[in-house]
Amino acid sequence: MTVPDEGLSGLRVLITGGSRGLGRATARRFAAAGATVLTASRSEPEEDLRAGFVPADLATERGVAELGRRVVDRMGGVDVLVDNAGATSGPAPTLERSDEAWRADLEMNLLSAVRLDRILVPGMVERGSGVVVHVSSIASRLPQRGDVSYAAAKAALNAYSRELATEVGEHGVRVVCVLPGFVATEGAVEHLRHVAEQEGVGVDEMRQRIVDRLNVPMGRPGDPEDVAEMIAFLASRRAKWLTGAEFRVDGGIIPVV
Repeated sequence: MTVPDEGLSGLRVLITGGSRGLGRATARRFAAAGATVLTASRSEPEEDLRAGFVPADLATERGVAELGRRVVDRMGGVDVLVDNAGATSGPAPTLERSDEAWRADLEMNLLSAVRLDRILVPGMVERGSGVVVHVSSIASRLPQRGDVSYAAAKAALNAYSRELATEVGEHGVRVVCVLPGFVATEGAVEHLRHVAEQEGVGVDEMRQRIVDRLNVPMGRPGDPEDVAEMIAFLASRRAKWLTGAEFRVDGGIIPVV
C-alpha cells in the first residue's frame, strides 16, 4: 500500500477496538504510513497488522487505567489517540430499556474515551502536540428505534469532543470527531446475516433494505477503509488547523444543513 508523506511516519498511535472493523482498517492505514501502532481490545487481531497489541477491557474504569499505564510504560505516551472502541447493549424499546443497558452503553461509548483521554492527553499537552480522534456515529444525529442509549452516548461523545478541543487547543493538541454511517464491518455483516435468517431473506437483500431505509444517496454501505482514510487525514499535518469539528463518513445519509 503506497501513501503520500503525510507526517505520520514515526508517530506513536494507539487505536482502541483495533482488532476488527474500523479499528483494524485504521491500524493498517497508519502502519502503512510508517507509524508505530498499538491496538487495544478484548480480543487479539486475527491477522498481522504490523502493530502491537495490548489486551484491554475498556468497559471498566480499572480496565482503562491498566491500559493507560501499559501504554505509557511501553511507548512513553502517544502522538495520536484513536478512541474507536464502542458497542451497543442490544435492541430494546426506549421506555423499556433498563438502567443496566443505559450504563453499559455510556461506559463503553462515552466513558471509555473520557477515561483514556484523561490519562494520555496530558502528555500531549506537556509536549505541545497531539491529535485525538473520537469515533462516534451518525446515530448521534439519527437515532434508530430500539438503540437510544447507544445514540445518546455517542451524542454525548460529540459534545465532550468539542469541549475538550477548546480546552487543549492552545497547547497544540487537536481533537476531532468522526461519525461513520452504515459501514460493512465484520460485526455489521454478522448482524445482517442474523437478521436475514430471522426474516427468511438473503444477506444482500437485507443489506439493501437497510440502505433503502437510511436513504443512502450512494446506494451502498461504506467500507472500513473509507473511515480509516478520514481518520488518517485528520491525524496528518494536512489537517493541522482542524479541531473541535465533526466529520461525517456516511455516503450522504445526513444532508448538510
